[in-house]
Amino acid sequence: MPGPFIHNIDPIYAKVGGFYLWFYGTSFTVGFLEVFFWLKRTRKQLEMSLNEVYSLTLFMAIGVLLCGRMVEVIFYEWEYYGSHLLHIPAVWLGGMSTHGILLGGILGMVLFCQVYRKSFLAVADVLAIAGAAVMGIARIGNFIDGQIVGSVTDVWWAVRFPDAEGFRHAVVLYDGLKNIMLIPLLLLIRKHKPPRGVIMAQFILWYGFLRIPIDFFREYRTELYGFPPGQEFNLLMTMLGIVMLFWFYRKAQRGEDDSIPSVSTGPQRIESSRLLNLKRVVFIILLLFPTIIPSDWTQDIPKRYGKRHDGLNYSILYPKIEAADMTNTSNATETDKYLLRKKSFSPMISQKLYPAFFLKYLASTTGSSTSISSTYILFFTEMQKSKPPKKNLPL
Repeated sequence: MPGPFIHNIDPIYAKVGGFYLWFYGTSFTVGFLEVFFWLKRTRKQLEMSLNEVYSLTLFMAIGVLLCGRMVEVIFYEWEYYGSHLLHIPAVWLGGMSTHGILLGGILGMVLFCQVYRKSFLAVADVLAIAGAAVMGIARIGNFIDGQIVGSVTDVWWAVRFPDAEGFRHAVVLYDGLKNIMLIPLLLLIRKHKPPRGVIMAQFILWYGFLRIPIDFFREYRTELYGFPPGQEFNLLMTMLGIVMLFWFYRKAQRGEDDSIPSVSTGPQRIESSRLLNLKRVVFIILLLFPTIIPSDWTQDIPKRYGKRHDGLNYSILYPKIEAADMTNTSNATETDKYLLRKKSFSPMISQKLYPAFFLKYLASTTGSSTSISSTYILFFTEMQKSKPPKKNLPL
């Protein structure tokens, strides 16, 4: 049997004008292209013109890049960016939130449907299939960067990641394969022309449900109410998908919804060729822009990637970043990333991540005259002296 494998993949494939081009960022480019070509192929089903295909792709791409960046900056790394405001637009240093990416894509789709008066559910059904492909390809970018490592194992296909000790499960590839496997399932469901919203609901259901066994091979840094935070999210998605399926099928039985819309022979929005050409230019720019994004978290680029790419030196574009010394998030969830970037813990986040510890601390102190408020302050004073729980992962 081949393996186990040592991950030493160079995450950089080119350099243009002082900027390095990264496989991680290029996964965004591939994703945008996948969405565009899928929409172009299915546009008659959605009664879309080519101009509208470009518009929807642009709305979603801009939403993904803007929200992905701003959520990361504001909610996860403000301690750094608050004192380095000029680095906020410096995406070439890394920093894209998964939550922000999802939010931006959804907001872009909602805005498009409002402007062009399209059915949100019909559009979501079509894009669910493209979304599975996009999320599958994106995991390859995550793997090349060395993100989302699994637990230590001795299986022959184990991988030694650049930022983690020992050979581990490549859960990021497991999840990518799962996402790709959703495509034929969703296409089969689509073939039977279900009610609107069903394909989207099936995607949410199976994405969450099939990820549950995969995440058992993942080593989370933190736990939330006794469960890893990723598993709680998976269970939530599974239950949400089931509820949505029940709701959409029930609406269809009551005659409140139609099947996937058929090809329209009516007039479509007429837009000039000049506007179409402008959209093409903007689309090309949006395809090229994310290639300079190295990773999902801000970091000292030469320090982290210098061993994997020869000649990677400090420069004006790639300065030394002290915050990177305390942030190694190769295996972090969004919640983990927040904690690892904070020198002190905010009360809201700490209470969420340490409920059992908080209750135990509260019970041990409220027996005296100590008030609940003072106990609360004492608890977080203690938390500032500690570190978030971890399982043999280097920081």
